[in-house]
Amino acid sequence: MATTTEVWINSTNSTGNCTGNCCQSAESNDTPMYVGFICAAVSVVLFGSNFIPVKKFKTGDGMFFQWILCAGIWFVGLIVNIIQGFHFYYLSLLGGALWATGNICVVPVIQTIGLALGLLVWGTTNLLTGWASGSFGWFGTCKETQKNPAMNYIGVSIAVLSALSSMNIKSNVKSTHEENVPETESLLKNNYGVNNSDDEEDNERSYCERLSPRRKRILGFTLSLISGVFYGINFTPNIYVQDRKDQYPNASENGLDYVFGHFTGIFLTSTVYFMIYCIFKKNKPKVYPKVILPAFASGVMWAGATASWFVANKTLGEPVAFPIITTGPGLVASLWGLLVFGEIRGKRNYLFLVLSATMIITGGILCGVSKS
Repeated sequence: MATTTEVWINSTNSTGNCTGNCCQSAESNDTPMYVGFICAAVSVVLFGSNFIPVKKFKTGDGMFFQWILCAGIWFVGLIVNIIQGFHFYYLSLLGGALWATGNICVVPVIQTIGLALGLLVWGTTNLLTGWASGSFGWFGTCKETQKNPAMNYIGVSIAVLSALSSMNIKSNVKSTHEENVPETESLLKNNYGVNNSDDEEDNERSYCERLSPRRKRILGFTLSLISGVFYGINFTPNIYVQDRKDQYPNASENGLDYVFGHFTGIFLTSTVYFMIYCIFKKNKPKVYPKVILPAFASGVMWAGATASWFVANKTLGEPVAFPIITTGPGLVASLWGLLVFGEIRGKRNYLFLVLSATMIITGGILCGVSKS
């Protein structure tokens, strides 16, 4: 008997589009369009703010941080499931696993090509992959139709250009430092003391940090592309269940009913990766106790943003929701840096910030109008 995942893969034609009458009822969504735009706005604000709680705390190599963050994500999924009534689609686990795998690639990306360039690559890839999967009906999902496709294409193009413009904004970020407090603790106490030798310090350097500049760049770009693709298709399994009325006749039209399965896939996958990391570190992973509550809070905010994104995807469609939600958070984060943390200064930075904001807003408006 074929598994759900096999059915999902094998039910596409040569172009990967949904065929037959499976999509006839997929457009039956009674949620008002304005609700979709409100949910998109909530996603933008929360995505642009969800790392504020951890801004002043050490996160180290990111492995412990991402695990606690994913625990916060799963907690929100559980609450949503209790409110909605129990809904669980096994294919949603795959979507969560895709996101968690893309997320785990971010750590080596930052170590090899840096956050700014990495964010540009995976963010743009995420935008284009998510937009294209909905526009062209990839992986057996329904092709989203726009009343004004040309306007949608222009809006997406402007959104991509806004990402390029934001690369020119230079921020003055102060390094986090907590005096008189150990930065890390091991899950198991080290009974052998601290070794400060050069050999020990070199052994503590990650694999990525020991690569040559050329190999760093190749690895960083490759992982950024992989991360962006996985981010871009992480909703696809859930949308597939909603669209394929021939296989899932009783599938819910409410995007929130897919949140728990998706978030469970995220937490299970992140746990597997963290256990592999613990084995690699010989059961002495780098743990940052003070980041636990901030990371959990960050996960809760991220989960709220993604839950809203589920509703926006169903109401507006991916070709509209993705350009708005993947570019808007950068503007929100920039405003935090400008107005609260004082990280963005100088006329040149202000100019590029205004330019990026103008393109983000214009692109979002064009994508939104293309739906109506």
